[in-house]
Amino acid sequence: MADLQTKYQKLAQEFAKLRAQNQVLKKAVVDEQEKQNSLKDNLKEKDQKIRKFEQELDSLTFRNQQLTKRVNVLQDELEAAEGKGKKNKSREADHGMSNRAALPGVMNEELQSKIKENERLHKQVYETTQSHQQAMMQLQDKLSTLESLSSQHQNVLESSAKKHQETVERLQQEKAMLEVKLQAQEKEARESIQKAEESTQKLGVLEEELGGKVAWMTHIIQTKLPFNDTEKRELNALNVPTHDRKHQVSSVLNMEKCSHDRHELCAGLSNLHTYTEQRSKIFPVDSTTGPISAVNQKFCSYLHENASYLRPVEQAFKNFLDNIREESLTTLETATELQDFSAKFSKYIAYLEKLLPYQLLSLEEECALSTCPQTLESRNMELHASFKKLTAALAKLDTYLAVLAAVSTQSCDYPQANHRMFFEKLSECCQNLSNVMKDVSKNYNFKVSLEHQLPTASQKLRTTDECVVSSLISLVTCTGKIANFTKSNLEFLSTPPGFRTRGHTFIGTSQFEGAISSPAVTALRQKAVNYMTALSKPCPDSVPYERALRNQRILLSSTESQTGLAQQLAKTSEKMSQLEQDREHWKLEAQLVQIKLTKESQKCVVLEAELKRLRSGGKVTSPIDQESMVAQAMAKAVEVDTIPSRAPAKGKTEPQVDTSMLGQLEGITMDFGESDETSRENLIKSHYTTRLAQLTAQRQVVDGKVVNFSSECRALQKRLALAEKAKEKHVEELQTAHKNVTQLQDELQTTTRSYESQLSMMSEHLCSMNEKLTAQKDQIDALKLAAKPNKKGKSK
Repeated sequence: MADLQTKYQKLAQEFAKLRAQNQVLKKAVVDEQEKQNSLKDNLKEKDQKIRKFEQELDSLTFRNQQLTKRVNVLQDELEAAEGKGKKNKSREADHGMSNRAALPGVMNEELQSKIKENERLHKQVYETTQSHQQAMMQLQDKLSTLESLSSQHQNVLESSAKKHQETVERLQQEKAMLEVKLQAQEKEARESIQKAEESTQKLGVLEEELGGKVAWMTHIIQTKLPFNDTEKRELNALNVPTHDRKHQVSSVLNMEKCSHDRHELCAGLSNLHTYTEQRSKIFPVDSTTGPISAVNQKFCSYLHENASYLRPVEQAFKNFLDNIREESLTTLETATELQDFSAKFSKYIAYLEKLLPYQLLSLEEECALSTCPQTLESRNMELHASFKKLTAALAKLDTYLAVLAAVSTQSCDYPQANHRMFFEKLSECCQNLSNVMKDVSKNYNFKVSLEHQLPTASQKLRTTDECVVSSLISLVTCTGKIANFTKSNLEFLSTPPGFRTRGHTFIGTSQFEGAISSPAVTALRQKAVNYMTALSKPCPDSVPYERALRNQRILLSSTESQTGLAQQLAKTSEKMSQLEQDREHWKLEAQLVQIKLTKESQKCVVLEAELKRLRSGGKVTSPIDQESMVAQAMAKAVEVDTIPSRAPAKGKTEPQVDTSMLGQLEGITMDFGESDETSRENLIKSHYTTRLAQLTAQRQVVDGKVVNFSSECRALQKRLALAEKAKEKHVEELQTAHKNVTQLQDELQTTTRSYESQLSMMSEHLCSMNEKLTAQKDQIDALKLAAKPNKKGKSK
């Protein structure tokens, strides 16, 4: 994109240069044309002068020829006179001398007279030529001015004719359109007249019907409704007021827009807390490589709880939005759900205030690193200060939200005149929040840019910082939208809705001005709507009396049989539970008997071995040998599946009989002494206690793992959803970028082609102009050369 921009700039510069050169060349061409025209005019004048001079030269040559002829004649006469004088020299010497002296004088006089006449003729010729030239110049100037004036007048006439023709055509079109509209309006007028007549007929019918209904209703009201609650202000506030439905529709639309901005704000704050938690686990100590500090652990645990504070805020606002309907009036007095939203938002503000000291400690821990420069430390402190300002701005916003929510309580005594001021302060708080969020984003960008220059910055930290920066950018845009929304809709929010209660109109006190509405009006209206819909429903089909009695008998018999079956089911379930208990009891007894049997078999094996050794005269075995023998006997007892029953010996008691629901069971009573009973009880007790302890420990561990896994799954699900959204957004941006690139490439190709064609045309035009100029220069030079010999001839 940068290369394309630079190419466009270069092309634009070259185009501007060529355009300037083109203008210069145009001016030069115009100047040369003017020069050429002037040279043509001068050439014409020179030709005229040359013709005049040639004429004068011809006349002078003719006069010179006449003079030469006259001189020759005079010379001949002179010679003849001289010849005659020689002949009669002697006689007429005196008379000849006088004639000789007189002839040159006469000739000189004639020559002087001719010269003067020639000068006079030259002067007349020069004066006539000058006057003729001046007259010609004046006439040419007048001709040029008259031609320019005629061309201007012609252009004005043509333009005015075109304008008049266009206006005539436009007026004709408008006339045709007006005629069509007139016909359509006449048709609509006829139809409207028919509809008006029909509506007047219907109006008369309806007036008759409504008059009857009004009379009937007034009679019912006068006779059946003695109670009137419109005189008291407190009771009249419970009535459903009449209001402007358009205002309510616009309120619903504005709240839906605000809901979208609120969703973006909650999502951005949740992302900020989540990515901050991930960053605290990565920097200054990575939790995967080593343990993090106790401060960061506590900070991360608190940050992990952000969803438990943000979700109630979002849900409370959603409930508030769901309760706003188009058919019912919504004011600050009736918006009771705003109290829940304010309370949830206050809890979130307390949560942010709880995070501030841990954030400061975490930043101080980052500053305590050896690789942290002084500039980064100052940026960290500025970031903490900006987060403090953010918390203060949100707390201020919460204050005004609580004030607005308190209007819907019964104990609220805020006058309606102050509601505008509340909304103005709320708009100022939103604007302040937007500015503070911009400062937070700017300081965090400075901090990130300094941190990424450190050699200890890992790729994981950079990606997490990019996520935090993106969440801050989304918060900046979201807060800006909220600030613009409150600023643009301040007049709509601050002006009270146009509604009116029934009954008397009264003057408000200093605390209350105008009509009021109770918070219970919405619920009462909904009850009334439900009641009216229930009344409008048709009655269900009735059942005959005999069929109803028969159905009642069947129902009673079925209920009796149902109770009997329920009792039998309860008895059988009790028997099943008793049998299960007996089964478990006898199972335990069988295990105990098996244990006792193994012990007795071990003792018998030991005693038999001792008896054999005593009979053989051997020594008494040591306790270690006894233990080894007992172990061998236990191994043998495990391998043996069934032990054959022995006959009851003398001195033993008779077998006991135990009866239960499963039947009778003969139990062998064995007297092992008090030590065996106590050891058995202790063994069972220790077994069950250890088992219970193990199960409780396992359950606690499993519960902890489940909670951890569930929270991690929620976080991963959020991140997955965000990643999917980001992916879709990036895919769309990529597609738009590809489209823009292709479009720019096409535009570049078209512009390059157009520029090339223009440059080629300009170059061709310049070549043709240069050729014309050279040809004109050649013509001028040729004319100058042709004019020079003529001048030389004239000068000669």
